[in-house]
This record gives sequence, C-alpha cells and structure tokens, in this order.
Amino acid sequence: MNYTQSLDKLLTLTDLERVSGQAPHHRRYDLGRIHLLLERLGNPHLKTPTVHITGTKGKGSTAAMIASVLSAQGYAPGLFTSPHLHTFRERIQFDGQPIAGEEFAALVEELWPVVQGINGEGVHGSVTVFELLTAMAFQYYHQKGVGFQVIEVGMGGRLDSTNVVQSQLCVFTSISLDHTAILGDTVEKIAADKAGIMKPGSVAVTSPQQPGVLEVLRNAAREQGIPLIPAGDECQYTLEGHDLDGQSCTFTSPWGEFPLTIPLLGAHQLENAATALVGLQVLHEMGFTVSRDAIARGFRSVKWPARLEVLSKAPLVVVDGAHNPYSAGKLREALHAYFPFQRLVYVVGLSSDKNIPGIVQELARGIPTVIVTRSRHPRAAGAQALQAEFARAGVAATVAEGVDAALAQALALGRPGDMVVVTGSLFVAAEAREHFLHIPPELYASLDMRAGVP
Repeated sequence: MNYTQSLDKLLTLTDLERVSGQAPHHRRYDLGRIHLLLERLGNPHLKTPTVHITGTKGKGSTAAMIASVLSAQGYAPGLFTSPHLHTFRERIQFDGQPIAGEEFAALVEELWPVVQGINGEGVHGSVTVFELLTAMAFQYYHQKGVGFQVIEVGMGGRLDSTNVVQSQLCVFTSISLDHTAILGDTVEKIAADKAGIMKPGSVAVTSPQQPGVLEVLRNAAREQGIPLIPAGDECQYTLEGHDLDGQSCTFTSPWGEFPLTIPLLGAHQLENAATALVGLQVLHEMGFTVSRDAIARGFRSVKWPARLEVLSKAPLVVVDGAHNPYSAGKLREALHAYFPFQRLVYVVGLSSDKNIPGIVQELARGIPTVIVTRSRHPRAAGAQALQAEFARAGVAATVAEGVDAALAQALALGRPGDMVVVTGSLFVAAEAREHFLHIPPELYASLDMRAGVP
C-alpha cells in the first residue's frame, strides 16, 4: 500500500470534519471505540510522557512552541495536531518533521485489521477518520521511542478522541465561543467541556481567561485534586521589537528573565509563548530537563504556518486562518499593530457552520476593500452569501470564483503601500499558501476537495 492508497482507505471511514454543518451531540466521538482500538494495540498512548493542550485559539501555536523547545532539548518529541493545511502527514510529526508517506501508509496497513474487527463487531459503532489518525499517532510515537508526545485536542476536551492520555501537563489556551452547537452556547459551557482533559496526577496551566471561564477551570482542577497555574500570574512580558520576520520579547517569571525571539507575529502569540514557557518550567520542576538554551533555540525555530504569516513582502500578502469572531478581532488588531500599510484588501472565505455575521462584523470595521470567495472544502459558504453579509455590515464586497481568482483580483487592485490579507478559514489560507509557495494540493476522492480544515 502506498501513501495515496492509504488515504483512499482512510477516507472510507466516517470523517466528521467534512460534514456540512455542525454535528449534533449524538454524533460526537465515542471514547469507547478509541479505548478499544488502543487497547488492542497494547495501549501505546500510556507509555510516553504527555503534554495535552486544548483551547479555542492558540492551542496549535502553543503546542508547536512546546514541541519545538522539547526538540531543542533532545527529546525528539511527537506532535499531533489538527486540522492540516496541505497534507494529512502534517498532523503526525516526529521531531519537527511530518511523518513520511511510506510510514503513514504502513500505519494504516498495520491498524486496518484492528479497525475492521471493531467495525465488524458493531458494538461500539464504526471507527472514524480522526480516531484512526489519533491511534496511528500514538502507535507511531511509541515505535519511534519519542521522549515526549505533545497532543493537541481536536475539539472540546471531554469527549475528544485524544482524551485517553494520562498527561503530565495539560494546557488551556484562550477559550471563546466556537463549535457552539456541540460544545455549548456559553464560554462557561465550552470551558466545562474542555476542562475534561484534567486528570489526577497532572498539572494544569492556563492562559488568561474570562472570569467565568477561569472559575470553571479552577473548580474542575479542585475536583481532580490538581494545581491550576494561571500563566498570566507567573509570567509577564515586554515586547522589545518586531518586523515582518518575527518579534523579540522579554519574559519575566519566577524562574528568571527570558529574552526570546519568536518568528510568529501578533500580541496573542506572546500570550501563547508565556503560557508555553510556564508549562515548560512546570515540566522542568517535575524532573524533565528543559534548559534556558533549549527554550531560546526552540522558540526561535518554531514553525506554525498560516497564522499572521507573511507570504510576500512586495506586494505585502499575509494569511491568517481566523475563523471565529474573537480571532477575527485579534487579527484586525494585529494588522494595525504589526504591519505598515496604506490600504487593507481582504480576501475572505468562510465555512458555512461558523458564526459568519460575527466574523464579518469584525472584519468590516474601517470599511476595508473586500473580495469574497469560496474554497474547495465541502463545508465552504457560498461567496454570494458572504457578499450579502458584508453588505449588511456596510461593505460592498466583490465576488471571485476560487481563491486563485480572488488573489489575482486583489493583487490587480493593489497600489504601493497596500496589504492583502487572506483570512476566514485555514482552508482558504492553505490555498493561498499553495498559490504563492507553489505547493501541490493533496486532493481527495472524486469531490476534488480536501478533508479536515475548518
């Protein structure tokens, strides 16, 4: 079986990420299946020290920072994230590199008989794509002998397929409204779901949160008998400078001062970095060596694309996968704080199951020039619907069929000093990266669409 054949086989399973609209509660992942699958593999997920990370925004960036430092320290960590930008292989990384295609295919082939056995028994329902990918990651990390596994939650926490680990450290990044049809319609309900990753024996670290969210997390930590450490209380930071290639900042904590350079832009990334730094110091206090040199090298070399990523400096083109109102607002703030421009031109594509009015209201502030489009993803909202929503917000958006056409139109409109920003979903950001960086897309099935990007 080669990589392409393994993808064809993988995608015969139910893929909830490609479902149009948000799945109701009865379609949530059932942990019984993933527990059974891993049990039949010998429970590889329980054999490696683990960092488990959830949140609404910033969890991927924070996971990447922690993994990069652990790599610099020599732990050769595994990093499991979702969704992917260009290839499923990105989701399962080993020591900073995506799993090779032949290794991915070998894992599908190895685990497939176990999947068929569970599906054939019919007791727990059928294994999903995400469940199989999760099991593949754990099996791969065990086979590679990683020193740590850094695991990003797919959605929520309590019922997410990753919530089978026994973590040494669980991390909560900023929690806001998203996936409300599944996780709950208040930030407190969403926080309660995400708090489900806390387990006795671990230590929890949280980014700054709304008061109601913080109270939920504190109560959950108390119930589990574990400490909850607010990163904002332990670590303060001062921005020293920034350019299009990154930012420098001094972090002050009980463990000393850390002057760090991070190739990720935005004030929110400094918040994520502070959270990651506190988490790494907690691991150090647990007996896992994390040196100051590894911290400096790890932060300096972290990679997490499509988040305020500069694809071109002349003309200035930035991509950011902001896909809820909170992240759209943070994007708008960061653009004005970090980038020099005369006029802002947005290329916007959104998924149909997101809070489109809320996102549009944030992006429409200041009456920018807007081009709306639609990605290849099956959950993508129609461009005409987005145009109508921008009109309600007082912005006359134009329609372009496809991301390539939207980029061509945006660049044709451009004048010296303009900035083009591609946003709305990671899928639209991914197609922009493919356009500028000449990355061949990984297309699936006859739909000519990619799976797994919100």
